[in-house]
Amino acid sequence: MVKGGVSEEQLCKVLYKAIIDGDDAASEKAALDLLGKGYKALDIIKSCMVPAMKVVGDMFARLEIFLPEVMMSADAFEACMKHLGPKILEEERREFIKGKVVIGTIQGDIHDLGKNIVALMLKANGFEVYDLGRDVPVDEFIKKAREVNADIIAVSALLSTSLPYIKDLVKLLNELGLRDRFKLMVGGGAVTREWARKVGVEGYGEDAEEAVRVALKLLGKK
Repeated sequence: MVKGGVSEEQLCKVLYKAIIDGDDAASEKAALDLLGKGYKALDIIKSCMVPAMKVVGDMFARLEIFLPEVMMSADAFEACMKHLGPKILEEERREFIKGKVVIGTIQGDIHDLGKNIVALMLKANGFEVYDLGRDVPVDEFIKKAREVNADIIAVSALLSTSLPYIKDLVKLLNELGLRDRFKLMVGGGAVTREWARKVGVEGYGEDAEEAVRVALKLLGKK
């Protein structure tokens, strides 16, 4: 984070633990306290909140916790985002629209925390964003992109079982003769840079900041 000191570390640890514990009230208070001390919203998310959700995901994968506990942590995360989301827009907003992005979590996957952060950062950096949510069928991405005349289709996938649907999206775009009309970018825990390149996806973002850089690059903007 931008500023150092014991107070920052303590508050970050409180927020980190509150999200892992699924404590809405404690996480919200810690996030507000950090904002009150002048810390950037994105720094709070990256340094304190995302690492906590990674721990939760790892614990779930090892069967140390179960879906109800994961949902409690997700609720605690979202309790913070109510305050941090608007702050990011204040911190990063640009006055003109750089492009239109249709974004969603692909069919078969209901994870959307990372996707939500990417959507928020794209908005903050001047993109007009159409968020389709989670478990989105392949044809819905294309339908919406055509409707709003999007520049980019952005797809998130955390589960490896959802990767075939991204291949289906590329295939369908080719079959409809739309592959050159929309730039395609992907991200999420199940996707790698090498896999994206192999299936013919031109953009890959490991995190929200890289996703913004990639989106700008795809549109030929700095």
